[in-house]
Amino acid sequence: MTRGLTITKRVHFEKGRRTRKVLKEGSPPEVVTLGPVPRLSRLMALAIYMEGLIREGHVADYAELARLAQVSRARITQIMNLLHLAPDIQEEILFAQGFDRAGGAAGAGAVREETARLSTGFEAPLASSEETVCLTPLLTDPVFV
Repeated sequence: MTRGLTITKRVHFEKGRRTRKVLKEGSPPEVVTLGPVPRLSRLMALAIYMEGLIREGHVADYAELARLAQVSRARITQIMNLLHLAPDIQEEILFAQGFDRAGGAAGAGAVREETARLSTGFEAPLASSEETVCLTPLLTDPVFV
């Protein structure tokens, strides 16, 4: 009776060209999941995009943006007011980590839209450094989830 030769190795499949799968030797690479993008980060990106549309002349004003997006002019104004935040706060919002899978707050993702909106409604505009001092605790405090 003939006994077969058994070789034990770790293998995994990777994507090849088009829809083909390729057999690779070794353990599969570790997949890093970042979780969902926070809503406030998406709104900040939308505000920057819409500002570009207005600046380049693709749309005339906020009213036209509101018609195209099928939202109220007030909502467009709320979103666009995020652009009045200091640049370092905008950057923090854009690159926020979001929430972990267990639902806990992680960094700037914990800031709610209403909190950021309130910070843009100061009577007199704050200097960038004053605004950063005022908002930094909000960006890290999980109470504002």
